[in-house]
Amino acid sequence: QVQLVESGGGSVQAGDSLRLSCVANGGTFSRYAMGWFRQAPGKEREFVATISWSGVTTYYRDSVRGRFTISRDNSRNRAYLQMNSLNPEETAVYYCAASKGVATTNDDKYEFWGRGTQVTVSS
Repeated sequence: QVQLVESGGGSVQAGDSLRLSCVANGGTFSRYAMGWFRQAPGKEREFVATISWSGVTTYYRDSVRGRFTISRDNSRNRAYLQMNSLNPEETAVYYCAASKGVATTNDDKYEFWGRGTQVTVSS
């Protein structure tokens, strides 16, 4: 069983940057694909970014590509999401998730989820 805990959320101004972290315990972290998802009030959960277990393969939703960077440090059992030039529309609870399969945009393929961290972006 893998347990995930997100951190690094907070309140920032539009255009600012923020780095989210996700620490994992249990399982074999280095063999799990990791993903980041977010859910804004009144909205469905949406895919943000994912990274393969090796770190070679990454995918981003179109709206964040070029501004967000997903990474991982298997020696520390951590995944990260660097978010630059944040927009107020990106205010949401951000979740990290782990998949035993390949990196995917489909949240149904992620077996383990953190409880989320709030990101608030003000104008």
